[in-house]
Amino acid sequence: MLSVSPSSISTLSRYGWDDAWEQLALAHDGPNRLPGRVARVDRGRVDVLTDRGRVRARCPVPPAVGDWVLVDPGSGAPSVAAVLPRRTALVRATVSGRSEAQVLAANVDTVLVTVPCEAGGRAGRVERLLALAWESGATPVVVLTKTDRLEAVADAVAELALSAPGVEVLAVSAVTGDGLDDVAKAARGTTVLVGPSGAGKSTLANALLGEDALAVGEVRASDGKGRHTTVHRELVPFDGGVLVDTPGLRAVGLIDAAEGIDKAFTDVVELADGCRFADCAHDREPGCAVRAAVEAHELPERRWEAYRKLLREDEWAAARTDARLAAERRGRSKTITKAQRAAYRERSR
Repeated sequence: MLSVSPSSISTLSRYGWDDAWEQLALAHDGPNRLPGRVARVDRGRVDVLTDRGRVRARCPVPPAVGDWVLVDPGSGAPSVAAVLPRRTALVRATVSGRSEAQVLAANVDTVLVTVPCEAGGRAGRVERLLALAWESGATPVVVLTKTDRLEAVADAVAELALSAPGVEVLAVSAVTGDGLDDVAKAARGTTVLVGPSGAGKSTLANALLGEDALAVGEVRASDGKGRHTTVHRELVPFDGGVLVDTPGLRAVGLIDAAEGIDKAFTDVVELADGCRFADCAHDREPGCAVRAAVEAHELPERRWEAYRKLLREDEWAAARTDARLAAERRGRSKTITKAQRAAYRERSR
């Protein structure tokens, strides 16, 4: 029998447990299995939040932080007996270059894309993280942090909004507390904080928690980068639900994220719908609404190029894991090479 009593349901609800999870758990029922949520993953073992407290369990194939699992207490060390199907997952391509997926957090409701106010080149980073967030199935919110160091906060928020159509953009200072209530309201359900090192994710999380539960570190004055104070993804309960703090993301590779990219660039997609031809490549075709908007300065060319770049990257990641797409890419490459060689021969005559 699944070990869930009325009192334990009340405890688990703090972590996001509901009737739907209970029904899924019953389908994986077993003797004295204990439901809980993964708070931390570390070298083949996981910390699971249960109604009996924090349990350290073995797991041959580690789940992700945020997963709901069933723990078998056993006669010896506890072990994870089952991982319940995920509702959502924040996934990036691994930094190994092998185009493999890495789940940063599971069953996420809200993604806080944190951007430090002193960072340069915000737009590209925000667009990439928004594509990641939209693809996860969660709701993204852009948070401009450390605004106590910035004079023109409204201008910075307006600038970020141009790269985040349809997404709420908030400004916050964890030091002064300005904007903290707005971020707390936006942090619905299971909320994960993502962003570069030094963005102030752990400081913001501590401010939302009302205690110094997570370690924070200084930022180098030379380049404004942090030192990866957070080295593990960590799930921590708070009044509004649960927070997941993540290490700073130096590389955010996309994989199977075409839908998320389109949602992050709704302005471009809506323009493309107005093109004369359905298969418009937005290059020199007549009646191209995208090129017309760029030439009229209604759509920044940088944003158009960013959209194309992310789509190419996502297509490349898919090609590395799909033999058919890889063969098509090689075929296109050979065609282009042959055309170039023919052009060179023609010029030399």
